[in-house]
Amino acid sequence: MVSKLESLDLLLQPEDAHRLANLCGQRDAHLHQIEQRLNVEISNRGGAFRLRGSLDAVNDACQILKDLYSLSAHQAITPQLVHLHLQEAARRTPAPGGAAVRLRRGAVRTHGPHQRAYVEAIRAHTLTFGVGPAGTGKTYLAVACAVEALERGQVQRLVLVRPAVEAGERLGFLPGDLAQKVDPYLRPMYDALYEMLGFEKVQKLIERNVIEVAPLAYMRGRTLNEAFIIMDEAQNTTVEQMKMFLTRIGFGSTAVVTGDVTQIDLPRQVESGLRHVLKVLHGVEEVAFVHFDAADVVRHPLVQRIVSAYEAHDGERDG
Repeated sequence: MVSKLESLDLLLQPEDAHRLANLCGQRDAHLHQIEQRLNVEISNRGGAFRLRGSLDAVNDACQILKDLYSLSAHQAITPQLVHLHLQEAARRTPAPGGAAVRLRRGAVRTHGPHQRAYVEAIRAHTLTFGVGPAGTGKTYLAVACAVEALERGQVQRLVLVRPAVEAGERLGFLPGDLAQKVDPYLRPMYDALYEMLGFEKVQKLIERNVIEVAPLAYMRGRTLNEAFIIMDEAQNTTVEQMKMFLTRIGFGSTAVVTGDVTQIDLPRQVESGLRHVLKVLHGVEEVAFVHFDAADVVRHPLVQRIVSAYEAHDGERDG
């Protein structure tokens, strides 16, 4: 059945040439991006736009243009921002919506229902698992929630952990001690901290041991009270390591475990601690699980298509 084509006229006000140029992009690149994703036609003369396509697509495109025009007064409109709003439209949620993580340097907004559920779960549970493909914001949002809790005085320190498992390379051939060898693997968490707190403040907090970034092996024998603990790349823990980490959680602490069960770098005969714990802790009180998928990827649109292709291939193979 062919959908009936609808036309809709939209007038963006106040009309401003600079804002309209920001909205449309160079050579109308942003408009073409919306046209291709929603299968609509967009034409305009100044702030007067005409949209043509299916009813739902036209309504989505209209809302996106309104939202982006509102942002155009104080923010550069980029292809990445247009992409995020298109994703929101696909989920039938308001484009700029989402639970914000409030930091002193600004707000970190969520995109889509899974990211919102993730932030809400972290705030409401002692232990939260964020599981899904790369680029879905698992680590970034966990660090944002950790910084928020630290700035509000809800915790006394942040502990960021990652298992020291090589993704194809051998750590033993790298120079330095274990901490120095693992440091590059912790870079995503460092980058998020620098963005949210500033480089100098992060360095001072690390010197004062308010922020601790460490390989998983350093967690054995410790109990972490009044801390916000994040373990990234948890798919590369063994069952024993996962149990060891989870039993480090002390009074007044919050823990977040992130990972992607399709990116396991352990030897084939070794069971992933993340795969195992998803079964073991299912239904346990104070534990939350949030699963992300390809539609949640907030990196370059190509990354989303790559993740979807791998998911489809793995599904066919398993079938």
